[in-house]
Amino acid sequence: MISEHPILSVRSLSEPQPAGLKSFLERSSTDCSFYGSGKAALYDGLAGLVDAGDNVLVPAYLPDAVVEPLTELGLETRYYRLQEDLAPDLADVERRLDDETVAVMSVNYFGFPQPGLEEFISLIDEYDCYHIDDNAHSPISVDNGVLLGTRGDLGVTSLWKLLPIPDGAVLYCNDDTVAEQVVPSSFAGVQSQFGGDDCRFLLKSVVASLLETNETIHRSVDAFVASRGPSRSVPGPVARYEAGKKPMSKLSAHVVEHADPRTIRDARRENYLAWHRIFDTRQDAETLYESLPEGICPQVFPIRAATPHRLLEDLERCGVDGAHTWPRLSSTVLESSTYDVSTTLSREVLVLPVHQHVESATIEAVGDRLP
Repeated sequence: MISEHPILSVRSLSEPQPAGLKSFLERSSTDCSFYGSGKAALYDGLAGLVDAGDNVLVPAYLPDAVVEPLTELGLETRYYRLQEDLAPDLADVERRLDDETVAVMSVNYFGFPQPGLEEFISLIDEYDCYHIDDNAHSPISVDNGVLLGTRGDLGVTSLWKLLPIPDGAVLYCNDDTVAEQVVPSSFAGVQSQFGGDDCRFLLKSVVASLLETNETIHRSVDAFVASRGPSRSVPGPVARYEAGKKPMSKLSAHVVEHADPRTIRDARRENYLAWHRIFDTRQDAETLYESLPEGICPQVFPIRAATPHRLLEDLERCGVDGAHTWPRLSSTVLESSTYDVSTTLSREVLVLPVHQHVESATIEAVGDRLP
């Protein structure tokens, strides 16, 4: 079974690990701070730079909850169009820029650098706006020697999307003016002790590990869940934002301190390439990225499917639990024909797991079973 996220082994917490990820992040930025969530980090990063009534430009192809900190700061969110290759539509960006625009966001999708970034930065520099480097997918991706997330005036990255941890994010202040304006809120930093959330996450990981290794128990649990009726709906964007307003957990900090970025990157790259070999010759889907540049640590393997729901069903029958469409778009985007590229992508793009606890041989076996 290929699950969506890596699983935290209790045994791994007590085994000696090469120190790496925390020091790697700190070496790559002159100013970085830890948070429970990337959205909470974004709030702190912007709070000292903006005034209510200003506007911020963000790409339309973006999860709905990302703009909640902007709303709380009294900012107007303006969505701009993307091209089919996920590069910004520069003409549309320029149409939306005005004297009240305080910041513009770029996104490193799926662990890869934002296409067309050089021209994008040149444009927003003309308007004297802050550049937000949204790097939620790419905590350890390096492009031409530069860590993604550190190419804007400020940047955010999400550690829990890389590691088997309950939470964790980083705020990068890559400009001295930005760093001077940041006043850490109550949800900055790391919690001082292990809490109930840490214990619940560990218990969940133990159960998940058991299910992964015991197919009989897995089938029994699946049957029980099915008998309980429909699953609970995903919380709305406001609820998801509010839930992240807390410092990074002690458990997350421990894992971040000892995780080895090189090992993680190598494993994810190997798994990405295994999926690429499977889908490179298929007619029902196309890969979003033709190559995997050196230094990139993919968050997922993204493909664009002709019949996404049918392919999802086939993948699930072959033991892939963690594939899904991406992302859950804002209602503003969904209700406007202006953003047809983003809405089409949200229906057709599937993301497949490549996390470091998947064996590439398991992925190859899925390819052998796919119809």
